[in-house]
Amino acid sequence: MAIETVFVNFTNHPSQAWDESQWEAAERYGTITDIPFPGVDASGDEAYIPELTEECLDKILRLHPVAVLCQGEFTLAYRVITGLKEKGIPVLAACSTRNVRTEGNRKEAIFVFERFREY
Repeated sequence: MAIETVFVNFTNHPSQAWDESQWEAAERYGTITDIPFPGVDASGDEAYIPELTEECLDKILRLHPVAVLCQGEFTLAYRVITGLKEKGIPVLAACSTRNVRTEGNRKEAIFVFERFREY
């Protein structure tokens, strides 16, 4: 029986909304599984982020991922990335080109996925 390989998308960007190139790049690692990056309370005390980190790591590690895409609030992302790397799990960021269209006073940014880069 083959062991399923899992690529965890730990962001606020559901994989269903990704363009085809990002989807294909992620699937090279394994089956894509979304775990939404949680909202982080700015008023949380010093114990809050470490506790939230442990909850997030527990959810992620239960899936035995071969790689994790992690992007979100910086203090939580930093701790999650550090925890995953300590376990030998590659952690990635999505690298995109930002294209800006301006119409009058309105600006629209369109991000075009280029590749994943390891932290």
